[in-house]
Amino acid sequence: MINIPFRIRLKELLIDYLVILAYLLILLIVNLGIIFFILDRMPEYTEMQTQLIAAFTSVIPIIFLFSYLDYFKSGSVGKRVSGLKLIYKRRRFSSSLTRNIIKFLPWQLGHIGVIHGMYSDFSITAIVIMNSGTLLGLILLFMGLFRKDKRHLGDLIAGTKVELH
Repeated sequence: MINIPFRIRLKELLIDYLVILAYLLILLIVNLGIIFFILDRMPEYTEMQTQLIAAFTSVIPIIFLFSYLDYFKSGSVGKRVSGLKLIYKRRRFSSSLTRNIIKFLPWQLGHIGVIHGMYSDFSITAIVIMNSGTLLGLILLFMGLFRKDKRHLGDLIAGTKVELH
């Protein structure tokens, strides 16, 4: 096993972060267009509607995009630009999907916690959910950066690993 340099791993993460930001910027522009030009006002949503909108417009599409790239292209844009590729113990799309659900779970927990907090004046439940997302995110980040094999929890469960190409 070749140890992936820290700098390459950070480059991969930064590029993938920029890909996600680009998607979110496009999503924002589309939503603002709908709000200002079609609805002509800011709609009011229930907490459940807000939770569903956040999940189905941001987290779930990103999970499917990264799962597609991992399975069909052997890695995300950041991995490919950084000279990395994803290796499967048993190549299945379900492994890619599992890996990415776990990888993006902290983001979804953050959404759930913040949205619930906005509707509940940041109850203890909202704070616990947000902090669990932050904790899980930090665990995944530190595993991916500092473990010798660079595998995070999603890799361990899905049977995948990232290697230099």
